[in-house]
Amino acid sequence: MIESGMTFDYGQMVMDAEFVRMIKFAVGGVPVNDDTLSVDIIKEVGPFKDFLAHENTYKHMRMYPQPKMMDRRMREDWEADGSLDMHTKATAYARHILENHQPDPLSEHVQSELRTIVEEAEKELGLDGK
Repeated sequence: MIESGMTFDYGQMVMDAEFVRMIKFAVGGVPVNDDTLSVDIIKEVGPFKDFLAHENTYKHMRMYPQPKMMDRRMREDWEADGSLDMHTKATAYARHILENHQPDPLSEHVQSELRTIVEEAEKELGLDGK
């Protein structure tokens, strides 16, 4: 944000939201217990075997945040897909949101309250035509 918040970068806002999601997860702590430590599974698989392909690994990897803007692929795959940096991807995603998002309509109660606030402000400012 610059100019006291009058100007900001939508791509940066999308990136910041991703950073916040990851930080909130980290601050919440990583569960450490018999299941997540998987000591029995490690013993079962044994040394120099494929622990990453074990069902237990897949089960637990889903509990960690999956970033949308950070690209964790191999460099060759990233380059073959256009070498888009994080800001470029975030800006495109922000544009997609702005062009396609359809917010849920406000309830009748909230609409009524907002209308009352606007009408009172108009009256106070002499904009009510009276």
